Amino acid sequence: MGATIEQDKSGLWVMRVSGALRKEELDAVQSSCLKVLGPHENVRVLILIDEDFCGWVGTEVWNDMTFFMQHGDRIEKIALVGNPKWEERMLMFTGAGLRRAPIRYFTQEQHAAARAWLL
Repeated sequence: MGATIEQDKSGLWVMRVSGALRKEELDAVQSSCLKVLGPHENVRVLILIDEDFCGWVGTEVWNDMTFFMQHGDRIEKIALVGNPKWEERMLMFTGAGLRRAPIRYFTQEQHAAARAWLL
């Protein structure tokens, strides 16, 4: 599966990553989100990292910063929820410290706290 995204009833965008994530899957998720957003609408994102997530694969150019440069400021907050072993790599992958938006990592047991922090 790789990546999926949907907007929940609270207005949060919930992205799920599982298995091996490919760049083309991430690009598709980002594109589908942009199609629904209004031109000046911002988002808060909850990223759920499934237990079977095993990292990033493929020969795609993962250092492509186009989406980040064009739309990064439309993201108000990002909460990541997953196994602590992915914390450092996921924070780096999502651009923690480079974005204006705050990004925090939570364990699976802190899922409710992650949602509360985003709202």
